[in-house]
Amino acid sequence: MTTATPRRAATAAASSKPRRARSNRLAPYLFTTPAIVLYIVFTVIPVAYAIWLSLRAYRVTGGALGRKQDVFVWFENYLAVLQDETFLAGFGRLLIYGVIAIPLTLGLALLFALLLDAPAVRAKRFSRTAIFIPYAVPGVVAALLWGFMYLPSTSPFSFLTKAAGLGPIPFLEESGIFGSLANIAIWGGVGFNMIIIYTSLRGIPADIYESARLDGANELQIAWRIKIPLVMPALVLTGFFSLIGTIQLYSEPATLRPMTSTISASWVPLMAIYRDAFGTDNLPQAAAASTLLAVGTVLVSALVLRLVNRRRNGVES
Repeated sequence: MTTATPRRAATAAASSKPRRARSNRLAPYLFTTPAIVLYIVFTVIPVAYAIWLSLRAYRVTGGALGRKQDVFVWFENYLAVLQDETFLAGFGRLLIYGVIAIPLTLGLALLFALLLDAPAVRAKRFSRTAIFIPYAVPGVVAALLWGFMYLPSTSPFSFLTKAAGLGPIPFLEESGIFGSLANIAIWGGVGFNMIIIYTSLRGIPADIYESARLDGANELQIAWRIKIPLVMPALVLTGFFSLIGTIQLYSEPATLRPMTSTISASWVPLMAIYRDAFGTDNLPQAAAASTLLAVGTVLVSALVLRLVNRRRNGVES
């Protein structure tokens, strides 16, 4: 009895080793399975369906009273999208909008983050919350809020300029529409980007600042020569997010459209896609435009990241 018990224990331990090894091999797959399933259901299948839909078109056969048929047309919809002048003109408007919105958003976010990180600044928590609150406002609500501020009949700014004999400010006219839309994006986006940059600033060791102060550097020199270079990855990240947000511009111009004739139904690419999908019932062409826009977004993002990485590697070398 005294020798059989250790032998059975040794046999049980030896037989459990293969099971434990199999469990260890399966564990990573079990943990990643939910993410893979969600990715397939909510990303791969919708994208594949959009691509399949973009290769088809509706044709009416049998004359005026004929029947609408769904036929395979290969890349005909893609050619139609690339020849659609209203769709392509939307990218030009996106470029103007992005040139205004992205630098101002990132510049103000960096400025506020540096100010909040300065030792002499007081009421930091209140200031940080106050700057961040506009980001919590839904985009449609923000566009409506600013839309009432832009309308000549309700705008307090135009009320003051009219009282001064200068006439209403053309917020919603051709000369001011880009600045008006960019202002909404800046108002809502500065807080989010500021939090990212400020968090990055708080991660810098305080010893570096103390060493710089002992060497005679003032706060402005510390911000320019130490803080900004060290938070450059955060600036790249926020710039990347802003670029993608610019390409996806939709809710602000769509919300302001009933207030002005300057914004057409296809003012930006996403509005043109919505018009094709739900206004003219041309789902295949809308799917083709969506696919081109998604591919373009990925290519632009990859190009920007590649340029940033090349520049960073060049600086480090």
